Amino acid sequence: MGVKGIRPLQLLALLLTALLQTTVATAQDEPEYRAEVGAGVGLQAYQGDYGGSITKMMQPCFGVLGKYKFNPRMAMALTIYHGKVKGELKNINTWYPESSEIAPEFSTTLTDVNVMFEYNFFPYGTGREYRGAKPLTPFIMLGPGMVIAKTPEKSVATGSLVIGLGAKYKVAPRVNITVDWAMHFTQSDKLDGLQDPYGIKSSGIFKNTDCYAALRASVSYDLWAKCRTCHKE
Repeated sequence: MGVKGIRPLQLLALLLTALLQTTVATAQDEPEYRAEVGAGVGLQAYQGDYGGSITKMMQPCFGVLGKYKFNPRMAMALTIYHGKVKGELKNINTWYPESSEIAPEFSTTLTDVNVMFEYNFFPYGTGREYRGAKPLTPFIMLGPGMVIAKTPEKSVATGSLVIGLGAKYKVAPRVNITVDWAMHFTQSDKLDGLQDPYGIKSSGIFKNTDCYAALRASVSYDLWAKCRTCHKE
């Protein structure tokens, strides 16, 4: 049957089939990336013996990050952030036995290094490198960290546990924007320079310790494309 014998509906069906095959081929040819690198800024708020709130006296922070992607749902992130936390006695209604000797306020500079596992609620991507991937997904994160704090009296190094959630958005095939909020539970009660003001001994990893909340936004760029030939075999 020649071209003249093809009906309009048959011709339309052929054109749609060719377009679909071209789209699938294009999708299969676009690579997945194993890693991300980027930088971010944010705000963090102290909670401890000086009271504190996740919305009061928030201080700026900035940092860098790197991620290794196991698959479109799971990744491991390394973040390094530097910033401050502040607190004032006037923000609490608690009376301490030696309150006359306690400084009315404090300001601590801290650097935190965190290794966190991220789990995306949806497969993350453009949808062209992985079938069903979405450019926007919420996620949760959990992992250990290390905090180095410089108080007015001395420097303190302590471990921490980070628990948080956020959202990722792929604004371009290799560019990501992430916004996340996390609590950093440290193992020290010295970030504010005030240790155990009640004079009561306590036990437990995170009992009577300082913590802080962090709201951060970052931009990252995808690197290290997976081998296309390897995944087609």
